[in-house]
Amino acid sequence: MNAQGSKRPHLVVLSGAGMSAESGLSTFRDSDGLWAGHDVQEVASIEGWERDPQCVLDFYNARRREFVGAEPNEGHRLLARLEEHYRVTIVTQNVDDLHERAGSSHVIHLHGELMKNRSVRDPFTTYPAEGATRELHVGDLAPDGTQLRPFIVWFGEEVPEMLPAIDATEVADLFLVIGTSLEVYPAAGLLGYVPRTAPVYCIDPKDVRSGYRPDLIHIQAGAVAGMQELYARLTSDL
Repeated sequence: MNAQGSKRPHLVVLSGAGMSAESGLSTFRDSDGLWAGHDVQEVASIEGWERDPQCVLDFYNARRREFVGAEPNEGHRLLARLEEHYRVTIVTQNVDDLHERAGSSHVIHLHGELMKNRSVRDPFTTYPAEGATRELHVGDLAPDGTQLRPFIVWFGEEVPEMLPAIDATEVADLFLVIGTSLEVYPAAGLLGYVPRTAPVYCIDPKDVRSGYRPDLIHIQAGAVAGMQELYARLTSDL
């Protein structure tokens, strides 16, 4: 970080499924607990994996097919453009790479990355999901000889990227929540680490409340319209 960059206000962003929904990707934010017609606990938990690994692999194979052709939306691009004025750290619950493809340079993926694989033995070494391993099946092995699985953090597993996310949040000058209902933990607990002097913005078309920050500034809109409004606010005096 150069001297000029270090003097820029530090914006930390927590993004969720509503951010990618406007790029056409499925979400499981609705109250029925379904994701693309599946019970989330069946396809996104370690228990589901242990019970029926091929069902889980089939689900993520379908998500990868769905991902082909998805493009960053204007909300993603506006967040990237804010790097012209702010030091931006994005903490995302999303497993796509739309933030990176929009141009954001510092993205922390709490829940893993859809287009990468890992072995069941080693949670940290990843392999690109391409060619023969773009769609996985029981019996597909990693170089360490164990079963390949998506590089996804499932319910019931530890979230190793929470520590760098907390470190970034503790030194935020302002904080933005976009596209997440603040009901999924541990991500929602990040608000407890935001400095009290840092304003907290929230972009969501639904009512959102946080016991950590009852003073959050709610922009009641979707990701694209909300980012257009917030971008104008954050750059109007620069």
